[in-house]
Amino acid sequence: MTPALPQVIGRYAPSPTGDLHVGNLRTALLAWLSAHSTDGELRLRIDDLDPIAATRGSEERQRADLARIGLTFDGLEIRQSERLERYRVAIGELAAADLVYPCFCSRREIREAASAPHAHLPDGAYPGTCRDLSTLEAQQRAEGRPAALRVRAEGATISFSDRNFGAQRFVVDDFVVQRNDGVPAYNLATVLDDDDQGVTEVVRGADLLAGTARHTWLRRALRLSDVTHAHVPLVRNREGDRLAKRDGAVTLTDLSDLNISPTRVRASMAESIGLAAPGENPSMSELLDRYRHEDVPTSDTMWDSAEELR
Repeated sequence: MTPALPQVIGRYAPSPTGDLHVGNLRTALLAWLSAHSTDGELRLRIDDLDPIAATRGSEERQRADLARIGLTFDGLEIRQSERLERYRVAIGELAAADLVYPCFCSRREIREAASAPHAHLPDGAYPGTCRDLSTLEAQQRAEGRPAALRVRAEGATISFSDRNFGAQRFVVDDFVVQRNDGVPAYNLATVLDDDDQGVTEVVRGADLLAGTARHTWLRRALRLSDVTHAHVPLVRNREGDRLAKRDGAVTLTDLSDLNISPTRVRASMAESIGLAAPGENPSMSELLDRYRHEDVPTSDTMWDSAEELR
């Protein structure tokens, strides 16, 4: 008999900046299946740190679409915009440990610095331009622009194991944890949110795999509990780019306008990950019975057009 897997507490964390497309929804489906296959829970978080782009209207449509494909959520739900003080306390902890420093670089300066080769750092990484400024230099630069806060990762090498993609190893640059407008950055917020929600597993798109090293660095710096990561393949358009709303009828609303039901969309998503036969419309309970995490594919899926769902 196969031993039972530990109970998983997963999460799905959409940013309410527009409608979810089929790629987003498939990741949510995989997160739900992974958690519930262990008799665990999937928790919802609203990633609304950006006060301009995030809207309650988008949030409500996203919630409705998740429900339309059969996804339910459990336990504590949190909203990032209501947790700014929590993030600032953590930034204070990093500052007390001398693990952050002010960065006064403009976007142009960051682009130019990142475009130059730097030993031991990946392409495009911030090279630590402001890391060792003197007090006088920092005061002089502060007169020109407000500072962001960056961590002192200093090119640390981080290793972790991904459940779908195996052993991973990345170099971490001095990334931002607080923007120069005072808003805490996503990388900081997400690790604190996961810890406070009791998350034990993060299922998300494979395009975010490298960023997991930054999260791992932060968890260790803040002495937070570790989590399991399971990155999943993307849905791409016919040019091979990551699917986006500009690629035509890719949201449930668009597809409903073409008389394609949410159940049919879910069946197509299930077929693309090997959980349904062509033309079949399995229920959520049937999908759960068929799901095995070791069978999740690692190859991306091509989305041609809505016509393939008819």
